[in-house]
Amino acid sequence: MEIFQRTALLLGEPYLEKAVTTRVILFGIGGVGSWCAEALIRAGIGHLTMVDSDVVSETNINRQLPATTKTVGKPKTEILKKRLLEINPTASIIGLQEIYSPETCESFALDTYDFIIDAIDSLSNKVHLIQQATQTNAVFFSSMGAALKTDPTRIKVTEFWKVNGCPLAAALRSRIRKLGGTGKKFLCVYSDEIFPNKGESANHESKTETVPAEELKSTQSRIKQKPVMTGQNWDSKKASINGTVSYMPAMFGMTIAGLVTRELIK
Repeated sequence: MEIFQRTALLLGEPYLEKAVTTRVILFGIGGVGSWCAEALIRAGIGHLTMVDSDVVSETNINRQLPATTKTVGKPKTEILKKRLLEINPTASIIGLQEIYSPETCESFALDTYDFIIDAIDSLSNKVHLIQQATQTNAVFFSSMGAALKTDPTRIKVTEFWKVNGCPLAAALRSRIRKLGGTGKKFLCVYSDEIFPNKGESANHESKTETVPAEELKSTQSRIKQKPVMTGQNWDSKKASINGTVSYMPAMFGMTIAGLVTRELIK
């Protein structure tokens, strides 16, 4: 196809032939996942399933691809699917306005995909997805939190159990160890930066979970920092909303899309 001429020039026709048959499922199409989804389709991925239960809100506009003043209140899956099909009308794109959880996990048939991508922010559901995805034959990638980050040069890709300086990863590992570990190793995109909120604190309740204080204390001790909040929407006392800047979630998502592409090149 003409739209992939430059991709074929760089990566070769065999890459495109493989990409068009590759099946990817992406959980979460917010700040990280939405940009990842577009990069995957522009890279020639032929089958993409997107899972997200949310509708666009005004507070999404600063960083999420489907969010504009005209899409507020509409399902993110609906908006993004329409956009991606305008990029590549021949792609098979499924948008599921659902939430991943222990109760719904079987409905997603994880074993049928070549790649599974985690860009969700509910701590308990993220733990469950990590455990389930690492027991499949699919290649699995996970994003840590992109909030409270400003420095793009500190974005890193590391094996999950070797991530340093990320309180979210430490909290996830603590829970996962108690549940018996993971099925296999996998790569994460993360940043060890914690840039404190400088604006007035939001008093709205977050939709994501509070991490138990003992986990936060243990995390802080291991990384020798004293953050109040991590890249996810929580602190040691209550659920809270953390600041984000436009480019950081996008760069996390683009990095994961790059990992998928490089895996196909292999």
